[in-house]
Amino acid sequence: MDGETKSLESIIDNNLSSHDLEEFNRIYYGRKNHHEVPLKDSSIAAAKESDFEIAAYAFPAKKEHTRPSRIVKVGVIQHSIAIPTDRPINEQKNAIFAKVKKIIDVAGQEGVNIICFQELWNMPFAFCTREKQPWCEFAESAEEGPTTRFLRELAIKYSMVIVSSILERDEKHADILWNTAVVISDSGNVIGKQRKNHIPRVGDFNESNYYMEGNTGHPVFATRYGKIAVNICFGRHHVLNWMMFGQNGAEIVFNPSATIAAEAGSEYMWNIEARNAAITNCYYTAAINRVGYEEFPNEFTSADGKPAHKDIGLFYGSSYFTAPDGVRCPGLSRNKDGLLISVMDLNLNRQIRDRRCYYMTQRLDMYVKSLSRVLELDYKPQVVHENDKCKEKE
Repeated sequence: MDGETKSLESIIDNNLSSHDLEEFNRIYYGRKNHHEVPLKDSSIAAAKESDFEIAAYAFPAKKEHTRPSRIVKVGVIQHSIAIPTDRPINEQKNAIFAKVKKIIDVAGQEGVNIICFQELWNMPFAFCTREKQPWCEFAESAEEGPTTRFLRELAIKYSMVIVSSILERDEKHADILWNTAVVISDSGNVIGKQRKNHIPRVGDFNESNYYMEGNTGHPVFATRYGKIAVNICFGRHHVLNWMMFGQNGAEIVFNPSATIAAEAGSEYMWNIEARNAAITNCYYTAAINRVGYEEFPNEFTSADGKPAHKDIGLFYGSSYFTAPDGVRCPGLSRNKDGLLISVMDLNLNRQIRDRRCYYMTQRLDMYVKSLSRVLELDYKPQVVHENDKCKEKE
C-alpha cells in the first residue's frame, strides 16, 4: 500500500493551519475542536508494537435536570487480512483472530463497552472470485461457530458487547449461507443476529452468488449499554433501511462494510451516507471499512472488458463516527489497521430530536399511501405537465 494517500485528514493537516484549519473543521466536521480523548500510555505503546492506529473522540451532550448522562464508550476496528489467501482456511481465520485480539485487548483496557468489526472480518472478501471452494468453508454457525466462541470469552473478560459480521452457515435450514452480524452480549450470550438486507449485484460485488437478502427485518438489540442496530454494508445506500432502525428505537447504528477505492467503488460516498443517516434519524452512526489489498490464487474478471486480475483494489478503511446532530470525528487512515473509540452521551439523541422535530414532522402516513400506490401494477407517476391545464379546459 506504499504510495497510497494516508487519509483525507492528512491532506488537510498538511495544507491548512491556524484559522483556516479551524474553519475547515467547523464547516466539514461540525466543530472546531475534535474533543480528543486521552488514551492510556499502555494502549498507545501496544498499538505501536502491533502496528495499528488508535484514536478517541468525545461527543458530549448538554446536562439535563431530569436524566443523568448516559455515557457509553464505543469502538470500531478496521483491519487487513493476516496471511495470504492460498493458506488453509483455518490458518487464515486463526491468523486474523490473533491479529484482532491484540486490538480488542487494547479496547478492553480502554474500557470500551461496545465494539463492532468490519463486514466479514474473519475472512478475505472472496466473493469477487465467484468461486465456491474453498471460500464457503469460512461459513459457520452464528450461535456456536468458532468465531462466536472466540469472541464470547473476550466479551465476558471485558464486559463488552461485540458485533461480529460473519459468513453464516444456517445449519437448521439446509446449510444455506447468509451475510450475518452476530450480537454478543457482555455476558457472552448471543442476543441475536441481523442478516444483510440489501445484496449488491454490482461488478465484483455480485454477492448473490453466495447469499441472498436477509430475513431478519430491522431488529434493534437492547444491550446493557444502549439500543444498537446493524446496517450491513450495501444497506447504507438505502435510506429506508436506515430509517427503520430508527423507528425501532436504535440509539447507535453500525455500518460494517467492505468497499473499495477503485473506479467501481464508492469512496466519494463514504463520508456522506452514514453521516446523513445520523442526521435524518437522530441517532449515532459508526461506519467501518476494511483495509488493504487482497490477492487471490486464481485470476477472475469483473465483467467490464478489462483483463483478468487477482484483486479488486484497495479497501480504504476511513472508519468514523457521527453524532445525531451531524457532527463527526476524523476518520481512521485509508491504509492501516486501527481502533477508533467514541465516548458518546446517548442523551444527545433525544435532545436533537426535540430540537429538530424530524420524527414529529416526518409524515409517515403520507408516504405509506404513496408507496402503496407505487407498488400497484397500473401505477402512474404523479407528474404534472405544462399543458395539463389546457387539456382539462378542452
